Amino acid sequence: MALVPRLSDWKWWARSLVSSRDRTTYRALRRERRETARLAALPRYAPTVTHLLGPPVALVDAASFLWTYQDVFQRGIYAFRTASERPYIVDAGANIGLSVIYFKRLYPASEIVAFEPDPNLFAILQRNVRAHGYEDVELVPRALWSSETKLDFWQEGADGGRIAFGEDRKTATVQTTRLRGYLHRPVDLLKLDIEGAEAEVLSDCRDLLDTVARVYVEYHSFACQPQTFPTLVDVLAGAGFRIHLQPCSVARQPFLERPPASGLDMQVHVFGFRD
Repeated sequence: MALVPRLSDWKWWARSLVSSRDRTTYRALRRERRETARLAALPRYAPTVTHLLGPPVALVDAASFLWTYQDVFQRGIYAFRTASERPYIVDAGANIGLSVIYFKRLYPASEIVAFEPDPNLFAILQRNVRAHGYEDVELVPRALWSSETKLDFWQEGADGGRIAFGEDRKTATVQTTRLRGYLHRPVDLLKLDIEGAEAEVLSDCRDLLDTVARVYVEYHSFACQPQTFPTLVDVLAGAGFRIHLQPCSVARQPFLERPPASGLDMQVHVFGFRD
């Protein structure tokens, strides 16, 4: 299927006629559009490899990859500034590694600890980190929780896996660890995308959050579970963070209808900052 040119395509095409630099940008944009169109045409949960980020990135689901690519690389939702030459980043819910790649591009000397409990995704995470040549990223195949234990886990197949609850079908057993053990030094960025465990994990280490300069949480409200958003806000505010919210999706008439997506009736980007 032929791509329909956007207005921005014509702008860059016109500029490329007179500037070699703009010509390079135009060609890169065209390559990006062709590759994202190819990925968008794939069925859900079809493994593939993309060179959209340069070195090969293995992925398990094109749709979830594109959602994350748009948020992380095009919108830059994780962008932050720090005076540290070697910022320390804790990345919980690293999935296949797109956030790790972004952080290493943003701060090549950054020290990253990345958690991913899904054993299938952890193997892809390892593969992608190695393909990009990141030797100094610590990869931890564990789930964050409020205790050191083993818990049932539901593997969604892409970016929705979580510690099993309710009627979730157990597909794996995962080892958990506590976030506390990683907060005994200044943390430039704490990123939590842990599918409903965020309030449990942060409550367990609220006394150590003063070591964290900024925090990102993807809050997940499951329609069949009590909402923990008040607890999340209480913990962050109690640790001295100011909070900014962005909805991941919007119910246009929530009093009338809140159609759940992947079992969620609300999903919110939560940014905690001190500056």
